[in-house]
Amino acid sequence: MGTTQLESVQEPKYWHLKTVLSEALDSDFAVGEVLPNERDLAARFGVARATLRQALEQLELEGRLQRRRGVGTTVAPPRVGVAVATAQHGWVGGDTDQAWQPVECTVDTAPAAVTALLGTEAGESVHVVRRIRVAQGQAVAAELLYVPTSSVPELSAIEASSGPARARSVLRELHRLDLDGQDRSVELGSARADDAKELDRLPGAPVLVVTTRYLATAGTAAVSIAIYRADTCRLTFGDSGALEISHDDQERKAS
Repeated sequence: MGTTQLESVQEPKYWHLKTVLSEALDSDFAVGEVLPNERDLAARFGVARATLRQALEQLELEGRLQRRRGVGTTVAPPRVGVAVATAQHGWVGGDTDQAWQPVECTVDTAPAAVTALLGTEAGESVHVVRRIRVAQGQAVAAELLYVPTSSVPELSAIEASSGPARARSVLRELHRLDLDGQDRSVELGSARADDAKELDRLPGAPVLVVTTRYLATAGTAAVSIAIYRADTCRLTFGDSGALEISHDDQERKAS
């Protein structure tokens, strides 16, 4: 059989450089160490700076490197396994879960895509709870939880004051609901300015966007849009709710 078109495609220079850089990270650099500037790295490996940037971006996407404000590009620690699923009929991050820290709660209209998932009318106000998830001492996710007023009918005006207290009140009422199930999707995205600031990332950095729709008898009880750091997180979907570190990560730690 003849050579297929794909087989005849030459490997891009940046992809080969990414492999070389990855080997250098394992042998010449320690976790947390700051890499030399782009000019020095390009000279060291004999490539154009544009090629180098492509390779560095790919390594960042794979979680090998981190770009940090005021520091530069550093060697990333092993990814943390973060559980994003509980039992099929349970809520992620109860109001007493210390991993999820409520930041604020406002009443606002949801984006059109979220409104469609909620099944609410366009322009209808919902509670918007913002939370940060912390794992091993660092912020790994920022979440917006959209809750229709019909899901928390017992929320009083006193409870719905402002800030974290309001967020906890909404979560407390929400967790009284019995769920029929949940569905979830994950896709690759880029950090917006507000998410990047909370997660100590640069705007446009790769993130994992986890969309969860919580289902109750009367319809959709809430919709969560959670942004996870792609450079530090490896999402797990077991029912245990425990944080995990993969076997590969254990090996990287030992090396």
